[in-house]
Amino acid sequence: MLTVTDNARSAVEDLVQQAGVPAEGGLRIAQATGQPGNFELALVPAPQPDDQVVDDSGATHVFVEADAAPALDALTLDADPAAQGPGFVLTPQQA
Repeated sequence: MLTVTDNARSAVEDLVQQAGVPAEGGLRIAQATGQPGNFELALVPAPQPDDQVVDDSGATHVFVEADAAPALDALTLDADPAAQGPGFVLTPQQA
């Protein structure tokens, strides 16, 4: 299952708060339409019925589309705190 770093968790919390997303909402990762292997990230008010809830600790919620879950299974969502704006990256999980 996709893991979420503390940096990414903080970035998601900041984005959700700035956007006024409801408490049950969060960041959703889905397959990009027509672009296999690419992903779209979006703030959503709630997960879709078939989404995996990856991280629901505290005020942070990260959801993964069912079709994208296998491709993200061994990855970690991180954020670069020095990036201009939210700089999310997906990297292989450390063993």
